[in-house]
Amino acid sequence: MVFGDKSLRSRLLFVAGALLISRLLSTIPIPGIDAIKLSNFFSGSQFLGFLDIFSGGGLSHLSIVMLGVGPYITGSIIMQLLTMMIPRLKAMYQEEGEIGRRKFTQYSRLITVPIAFIQGFSFIILLQKSGVITNFAPMEMFVNMMVIVAGAVIMMWIGEMMTEFGIGNGTSLLIFAGIVSRLPSALSQMSLSFSASQVPMYLLFTGVSLLVIYAVVFITEAERPVPVTYAKRIRGSKVYGGISTYLPLRVNQAGVIPIIFAMSILLFPQMIFKFLSEIATNDVVKSVAGSINDFVSNSWIYAISYFILVFLFTFFYTAVSFDPDSISKNLQQNGAFVPGVRPGQSTSEYLGKVLTRITLVGALFLSIIAVLPLIVKSITGITSLAVGGTALLIVVSVVIDLIKKIEAQITMREY
Repeated sequence: MVFGDKSLRSRLLFVAGALLISRLLSTIPIPGIDAIKLSNFFSGSQFLGFLDIFSGGGLSHLSIVMLGVGPYITGSIIMQLLTMMIPRLKAMYQEEGEIGRRKFTQYSRLITVPIAFIQGFSFIILLQKSGVITNFAPMEMFVNMMVIVAGAVIMMWIGEMMTEFGIGNGTSLLIFAGIVSRLPSALSQMSLSFSASQVPMYLLFTGVSLLVIYAVVFITEAERPVPVTYAKRIRGSKVYGGISTYLPLRVNQAGVIPIIFAMSILLFPQMIFKFLSEIATNDVVKSVAGSINDFVSNSWIYAISYFILVFLFTFFYTAVSFDPDSISKNLQQNGAFVPGVRPGQSTSEYLGKVLTRITLVGALFLSIIAVLPLIVKSITGITSLAVGGTALLIVVSVVIDLIKKIEAQITMREY
């Protein structure tokens, strides 16, 4: 049925082709790399492992698209935060319809370029100080920086093309492809280090993985239905309305966005202080930057910060994407009301209370899933992509979203 429809088949093939191109680009390295030092450099850093997720695996190969969609995501985060401080931007995003959202997205694209330049330059200097790549001459540095920034813009463009001409969210699909591409190497490493004495641990590990997947699917699909009744209206000899339906409020209204936002915020200070600790010539600055970097890189500090940020960003993104006042106004204009609640401000307050209660459950769930890898590592000593909370949540959420989009396309064509 999926491949029987020409339009749907074209969209799926477009997504597959775009993902193939992104994976090919992630294998083209910039010149002057010491592969052994690069491998050692990445193996000892959880921070770089998380950063590599955003790059779709391109960072671990120092490819021409080494930054991936990271700068674009950071630019989107900055714009989302600005909506809370600048009413004009909030109105543009929520009230001006498609034209306003296009302007908002254009601003995110413009911010992406300087962010990509800063991130690329910082990372290149850091790798040079670590001996992973050779020191570039000024012209070589300029050319490589242009290539890296262009790579970030190309990945942003590929993601947007996938969203427009394919199925699903292109940026999420690129991150998804980067995570899945690392599974074969992770499984091969586990097979090489396999020991019969660890079979119970592996069975427990598999059970926890399946339980987490079930929990992610359950929370992602969970909804709180709010009953809505449409008042009867008489026009001429016909009667309209009088029906009852419901307004579905999702428990996880924000999806995977809070985890991506929180990860970006956590990675930024780590990159800055790690960069300063490597290049600083002043002993005091170097010592302070190194101490702060060690502090923010501490597993317990990292886990607590990650938990809190995911929790807060869940409420923040839900507040940005769902406006009870706007929903209440739309219901009132269409002659609808929530039984037992007065239309207008009372309905808005009611929806806000319900949304706050269910978002609390979703925020706690996302926060626990985010720190799950650190909990598993502290208990078992095993680190694996299979139970990596962030990676697992992104993979499951993207698959669920893709299936829903495909089903929606099929249903639309049937009607």
